[in-house]
Amino acid sequence: MHAHTRSEEYNIYNGLTSMISRAELDLSTHDLSFTKVAETSEIPNGKMKMVKVKDKEILIANVNDSFYAIANLCIHKGGSLSEGSLEGNIMTCPIHGSRFDVTTGKCIHRPRNIFIEAKTDDAMSYELRVDGEDILLYQRSSWGI
Repeated sequence: MHAHTRSEEYNIYNGLTSMISRAELDLSTHDLSFTKVAETSEIPNGKMKMVKVKDKEILIANVNDSFYAIANLCIHKGGSLSEGSLEGNIMTCPIHGSRFDVTTGKCIHRPRNIFIEAKTDDAMSYELRVDGEDILLYQRSSWGI
């Protein structure tokens, strides 16, 4: 076994710390909590697209070239919101006409019949980021952060 001189040990230590510093720098340029789910060219202005991430269906809407994400399933009856219509930032469910603001997920119109107004909660909204052509969706880690 070769015994290292003090100078060799110093060079090895500096080499390792340099490699670790480079690895930290490389990791800092990538946010591991965001996952690519689509490209901007796939969702023209005024259009929507459903994407599946793990076991969740998520609706991505392009409103004036800004992208927003909400849960794709209507809270009222489970309708697929991606099959509905988008006018400005308002998305209408194809089943009973619930309307959601895609920029916030807020339900702004609940379905009604003659006697009652149906309970419809807000749609869950998700954080998006656009990096070049990539649309990235925030994903919580398995640790909940």
